[in-house]
Amino acid sequence: MAKRDPARYSEAMEPARILRLYYDDELLARAGAGQHNYTNRLRTAFGSRGVEVKLCRNSDAARLLSAGLPGYSLFHMDDPFHPRALTTRLAYFYPFWRIEASAKRWEWGVARSAFRPDAMDRDLAERFVRRQRRVRLPGRPTREGYVYVPLQGRLTEHRSFQTMSPLDMLGETLAHSGRRVVAGLHPKEVYSEAELEALHALVAANPRLELSAAPAGTLVLGCDYVVTQNSSVALLGYIAGKAAVLFGQIDFHHIALNVGALGVAEAFARAPEHRPDFDAYLYWFLKATAINAGAEEAERQILDAVRRHGWVF
Repeated sequence: MAKRDPARYSEAMEPARILRLYYDDELLARAGAGQHNYTNRLRTAFGSRGVEVKLCRNSDAARLLSAGLPGYSLFHMDDPFHPRALTTRLAYFYPFWRIEASAKRWEWGVARSAFRPDAMDRDLAERFVRRQRRVRLPGRPTREGYVYVPLQGRLTEHRSFQTMSPLDMLGETLAHSGRRVVAGLHPKEVYSEAELEALHALVAANPRLELSAAPAGTLVLGCDYVVTQNSSVALLGYIAGKAAVLFGQIDFHHIALNVGALGVAEAFARAPEHRPDFDAYLYWFLKATAINAGAEEAERQILDAVRRHGWVF
C-alpha cells in the first residue's frame, strides 16, 4: 500500500486558506489595480478570515487545473464544476452581485425562493425603486401601443431553457399581442447570415413587426410590455412598471408571465393589465437577496453567501 502524504491528506480534509478569483483580462486589470469595488470587498471579507486572495487569468485550462490546486476557486460567470468552486456574477445592475453553485441563473437560490411582497417594507421599497429609476431609466414611462422584444442570440435555435426559438417567439408575439412589435438585436451578439436572413424575412412578411436600433431604455419607457426569452431588459422593464412575458427560464421569473407555466395565449391575454408589485419585487430581488458591493454590510453578505454553499472559514 502506498504511503499517504500527510500534506495531501490535510488539504483534502480542510482546504488551504486560499481563494483564487478567475477573471477575464479586462476585469483582471481593473481588479489588480484596485479599481473594482466588488473585488476589493471580496479581498476584505476573506482577508478578515485569514484567507489569501489571488487573482488568476480565466481560461478553460486554468479552471480545469483549479480542481487540483489547494484552496477555493471563484469563477466569474463560468460553471463551478468541482466541490471547492463557486461562481460569481453581477446581479444585472451594479453594485449588486451573487455567489452561486451553478452558472445557470434559473438554478440560483433566488430563482427557487418564494417572493412574498407583504414581507417587504413598502416605504423602503418605493424609495429604493425611485433611486433606481433616476439612475437607470431617466424619463417618464408611457404606453405607445407597441410590444418590445429584446432579442438575444441563436435566433433560430430552440435551447433547453427555452419554450421555443427566438424567431418562433416573435411569431407568437405577432399572433397574440394585437400590437405593433418592435424587436431589437443584442448589441454584443454576432449573428450569422442565415439568422439575419430569417429575421428580415419575418419582418418583410409582417407589417406590424419592425427592427429598431434605439437604446433599450428608450424602448422600455415607451412600450406596453416586454416579451423576451430571459433578457435582463425585462428586469429593466420592472423598474419602469412594465410587465414581462418570458419564453425562457431565468432568476427574475416570479412576477413575470411565464409561457412555460401559463401557455402562450394565457400569458398574452394577461399582459396588458398585469400589474404586480414591482417595487416590492425589485427591493427583494436586488436589495434583500443580493450582495450589495456598495453597502457597509457587503463583507458579511459575501461570507454568508459562501457559507450557504458549504465553505467553512
